[in-house]
Amino acid sequence: MNIIIGFVVIFGCVIGGFMAEHGPVDRLVQPYELLIIGGAGLGTFIMSNSMKVVKDSGKALSEAFASKVPKERNYLDVLGVLYSLMRDLRTKSRNEIEAHIDNPDESTIFQSAPTVLKNKELTAFICDYVRLIIIGNARSHEIEALMDEEIETMLTDKLKPYHAITAVGDSFPAIGIVAAVLGVIKALGSINESPEVLGELIGAALVGTMLGILLSYCVCNPLCSQIKIVRTKQHRLYIVVKQTLLAYMNGSVPQVALEYGRKTISGYERPSIDAVEQEMMNPGGENKAA
Repeated sequence: MNIIIGFVVIFGCVIGGFMAEHGPVDRLVQPYELLIIGGAGLGTFIMSNSMKVVKDSGKALSEAFASKVPKERNYLDVLGVLYSLMRDLRTKSRNEIEAHIDNPDESTIFQSAPTVLKNKELTAFICDYVRLIIIGNARSHEIEALMDEEIETMLTDKLKPYHAITAVGDSFPAIGIVAAVLGVIKALGSINESPEVLGELIGAALVGTMLGILLSYCVCNPLCSQIKIVRTKQHRLYIVVKQTLLAYMNGSVPQVALEYGRKTISGYERPSIDAVEQEMMNPGGENKAA
C-alpha cells in the first residue's frame, strides 16, 4: 500500500508541478521514448541474469507490493513448532521425533502451524537441524557455523533480485540519454522545419532524459529498497530458529530457549512473553479457532 501511495505522490507532484507552470502535459506523452528506455532496460536485465533470477524478481516485486513481511502470527507459529519439537526431544523416543521431521506434512506439530508448513524452505531448515540434534554427534559451535553459512547463502540468493533490479535502475539515466540523443538525431533531420516544429521535436527528445532519471530514482530505487526490506525480514525467521535451537543445545530448557529466539525479533513485530506462553499451552490456537 505504501508503494501505491508513494507513486501517487511522486507522479502527482511531478505532473501537477509541470501543469502549475502552465506546461503542456500532452508533450510528456512520448510512448516511443518510453519504449526505447523500457525495452533497453528490460533487455539488459534479461541479459545480465539467469532465468531463475528473472522469475524470482517478479516474485520479489509482488511481495514488495503486498508487503509480505512476517507478522506476529508467523513468529508465534515458528516458536510454537520449536517448543513442541524441543519438548518432545526431552520426553519422547528418537523414532517418534523422526516421524515429525521425516514427514512434516503429516505431523500434528507442523499442522498446528500452517504458516510454517506453507514455507517449505523454513520447514526443511527446521527439520534438518532437529535431525542433527537427534544424531547427537555434532557440537553446538559446529552447528552454529553450519547454520551461519546456510543462512548467509540463502540470504544471498534471496537478495539477487534486489541487486539485479538495482543495476538496471542505475542504468536508466544513461539509457534516457540514449533516447534523448536519438530524439535529437530525429530533430536534426528536420532542421529545415519551422522553429515551432523543431522546438516540439527537441522537447520530445528531452522527455527521454527526464524519464530515465525518473524511472531510476523515483521508481526502481524505492522498489529495490522495499524488496530488500521484505526479503531481509522474511529471513529473520531463520535467525529465530537458529538462536532457539542453539540455546537448547547449550542446555537451556525449551521455555528459556524460546526467549533466546524471541529476543532476535524486531520490537515492531516481537510477540509478548504472554503471547509466547499462550502459544506453548495451545499451539496454533488462533489458527484452530479460524
